[in-house]
Amino acid sequence: MTITDRERRSLSFLGLSVILTLGYYLWSPSDTPKVVAPVNPGESAEKRLDKLRQAVALLPSREEALKAVTAENQLREKGLIAADTAAQAQAQLLQILRRVARQEVPPIELRSVEIGQVKPLADSYGEASVSVSIECKIEQLVNFMGQLTAQPEVLATADLRVSATNTDEKTLAVRLTVSGLIPKKLVPEKKGLNAF
Repeated sequence: MTITDRERRSLSFLGLSVILTLGYYLWSPSDTPKVVAPVNPGESAEKRLDKLRQAVALLPSREEALKAVTAENQLREKGLIAADTAAQAQAQLLQILRRVARQEVPPIELRSVEIGQVKPLADSYGEASVSVSIECKIEQLVNFMGQLTAQPEVLATADLRVSATNTDEKTLAVRLTVSGLIPKKLVPEKKGLNAF
């Protein structure tokens, strides 16, 4: 039986692969686990205890901060327009505008009134708005807006448009939109396709 050159090469590759495989198994790093010093359960328990003590030590200051924020929030929420419905809140906002306008000397007459939509404001509040048109002098306008900010309700000027009407008497035509803060429960929920 004669061995061909092709078979000799195959046998040499087989011998070489057997030698390499044996070398890998004999001299490769072993899979035995490394020995690690045991963790002292007392030390880890002490560390957890220290963390808990630190958290407990911070608790009174956090409670005081929560009480302060809650008190401040209650004080600010006294400025909400109190009403049962959104329409009542808008009517109350209009009454505030009329009351402040009557206090001016001479009283400011509200020429036209436009009730705006009630919109959500952030996550907890809503915004009711009313637009009025008045004719007054610049001093009356400044006093009127100053008196609006002095009201106990949370009010803000959302829009102000001023144009001169009579240059001899120095009167202005003013369109003023005032918004008031209301509770979120008064804001109507959007339904249908507009809700998206």
